[in-house]
Amino acid sequence: MTNASVATYSAARIANRVKALGREISRGCHGRRLDVVVTMDRAFVFAADLIRAIDAPMVVHFVREDVRDVDQGGRARREVFFANREAMAASKERPEFQGRDVLLVDAVIESGVTQDFLLRRIGESKPRSLRLAVLLDKPSRRHVALEPDYFGFQTASNQLWAGYGLAAANGTGRNGKHLVAGSGAKRRSKPRRSAKKKR
Repeated sequence: MTNASVATYSAARIANRVKALGREISRGCHGRRLDVVVTMDRAFVFAADLIRAIDAPMVVHFVREDVRDVDQGGRARREVFFANREAMAASKERPEFQGRDVLLVDAVIESGVTQDFLLRRIGESKPRSLRLAVLLDKPSRRHVALEPDYFGFQTASNQLWAGYGLAAANGTGRNGKHLVAGSGAKRRSKPRRSAKKKR
């Protein structure tokens, strides 16, 4: 980490941490099949590296978060929906996880509300085990009693993070190799030098 205005995690540090998470998750699988549920769109880079670091038979599912304001009895209530791309394209049914080991992978946990909701929905299928892995854990912003089973980094920064699949406020930065927070999430990781005019 750097100063208060710009916090960063280098590409090398991220890679080492993801490999360590993969080894830890592999030990917990005991050679059994693992169903990995990846939340789109933030977690795709983290998930791609993490699943390649896990030594276990694996099936990967993808869900997309959709937050809507629902009218319920004349009152507006915000709800979170998750669309499963594979199921929607095929049978329009949710995947069945009964008796399976399931790992939910997300990029960032802040309030924990959306992850808690999805974990509850997956839990309705009665999996053998259900765990949560995230890249960034922001415990100071938690609104529910939920802690990740695996996390890459725990941060006290409530600022926006960009890079490694996470987008800056303007939507750019997902292809950055480093994770950058604060003012660094709004600009290039390395400032471009101004060219001096030759006289």
